[in-house]
Amino acid sequence: MSLRPDHLRLLQELPTLAGREFEVEVLAGGLTNTNLRVRTSERDLVVRISPETAGLLTIDRDAEYRNSQRAAAVGIAPAVVDYLPGRGVLAVAYIPSRTFTEQDVARHLPRVAEGVRTLHTAQAFANDFDIFATQDRYLAIVRGRGWDLPEGYAELAPLAARLRAALRSRPEVRVPCHNDLLAANLLDQGSRVWIIDYEYSGNNEPAFELGNLAQENHLSNADLIALTELYYGRRDDRLIARTRLWQMASALVWTVWGVISAQANDLDIDVDFQAWAQEKFGRARSALTAPGFADLLAAGAGS
Repeated sequence: MSLRPDHLRLLQELPTLAGREFEVEVLAGGLTNTNLRVRTSERDLVVRISPETAGLLTIDRDAEYRNSQRAAAVGIAPAVVDYLPGRGVLAVAYIPSRTFTEQDVARHLPRVAEGVRTLHTAQAFANDFDIFATQDRYLAIVRGRGWDLPEGYAELAPLAARLRAALRSRPEVRVPCHNDLLAANLLDQGSRVWIIDYEYSGNNEPAFELGNLAQENHLSNADLIALTELYYGRRDDRLIARTRLWQMASALVWTVWGVISAQANDLDIDVDFQAWAQEKFGRARSALTAPGFADLLAAGAGS
């Protein structure tokens, strides 16, 4: 992709780049934003530019900025260098590294768990993240605009309500969470793992972080159990059950994210968001209708 003139103008508005010569490289991999590597004689940055259509995904950019700073303060996220409020532009330090793949996540569960624990020690984030409130907002957008959900989504509502009720029961203490740990948001620098892109960050249950991570990276159930034990430092069947339930809940909600992205995303990227949403929904439906779902609800709720 080539640099758009409007993006160049936004870069020139950043105080850290004002009046300076710089080189720009468009980075691949963003699903909803344009990511640019920008180099001056003094700095090496990644500048994230969000399109106006990303507003449909109800991302709080000011909270993202503050949360990114707090994650950086515990050494798990790149330093925040600059921010244009109301313009969807955030600049952070460039980290020489390799982006994880889903296979890397499964192979490096101890390092991933350690990175997640480090993030969760940060100062409380500026906002809370509630996946069910997010689902309600997304569904209102989809229904208000007459967009189609995957066939069978509405029929899962009774099971989804039971899932929500179980996860509302006896919640964990909230900690600063990323809430969107795709493999692409994990960087490997050899000696350490970095966590980037805090768009959906907010205080949340640790078990959601782990369940969503397992869901996004297609971890096996054995890997989910191992990740949960590594994070908590012990085996706890209730926490394992909650992690599995959050895995289901996140797949159900991000299905609707995919539907919105299929309609509203205007980036020139080769992603079939409808197929992406259908795949999420297929996994959510299989999990919610599988034998043993009722037992898992009881275990996760602590009853």
